[in-house]
Amino acid sequence: MSEKKAVVLLSGGLDSTTVAAIAQQQGFAVYALSFDYGQNHRIELDFAKRVAAKLGVREHTVVAVDLRSFGGSALTSDVPVPKHRTAEAIGHGIPITYVPARNTVFLALALARAESLGATDIFIGVNALDYSGYPDCRPEFIEAFERMANLATKSGVEGRTRITLQTPLILLSKAEIVKVADKLGVDFRLTHSCYDPDPDGRPCGACDSCLLRRKGFEEAGVVDTLLS
Repeated sequence: MSEKKAVVLLSGGLDSTTVAAIAQQQGFAVYALSFDYGQNHRIELDFAKRVAAKLGVREHTVVAVDLRSFGGSALTSDVPVPKHRTAEAIGHGIPITYVPARNTVFLALALARAESLGATDIFIGVNALDYSGYPDCRPEFIEAFERMANLATKSGVEGRTRITLQTPLILLSKAEIVKVADKLGVDFRLTHSCYDPDPDGRPCGACDSCLLRRKGFEEAGVVDTLLS
């Protein structure tokens, strides 16, 4: 019996790490894919490498894609990352930390990797509930990309494989994600969520991502060992 292969987008964050653990639990051989895209918080790649090593993934590939040349986001330019926003503000509109077309680009490259491997599944840790309102994290986007993926590949056209986009966290709250991660034994110390860490990688504690992470752990009643 041939092994089940999955490409998992791994940023080193809580969500993508949890998704990688889920893929392994489901019996997939995980081929992790990370991106050096010109992000200011590039230290996340160090965390992704640690997570990949801890999980013992089959292979971890880091691909360079220079989205900084386009700018348009606080994560890929010198625009300040918003801090100390209220939950209401975080939940309204599309923030400046949105990177134009990032998930579209990442999924396109993941699709190429999946086809080259003969993998049928791509896992991504997008979330449409307890998160900033990024348009490329919505179910409609995922469904549309999956349809496109099966029209765009040789294996899909020939009917040899069908690509499935797996988004196990898409309708979970951050607290629910924390609980799933805790149950799977995710080592929270290896995960990184901050958009604006200090030079040593310590989280700022004030950006949207830090605030959402803290809220999730508090509501889940789980200790965030990254901060302890």
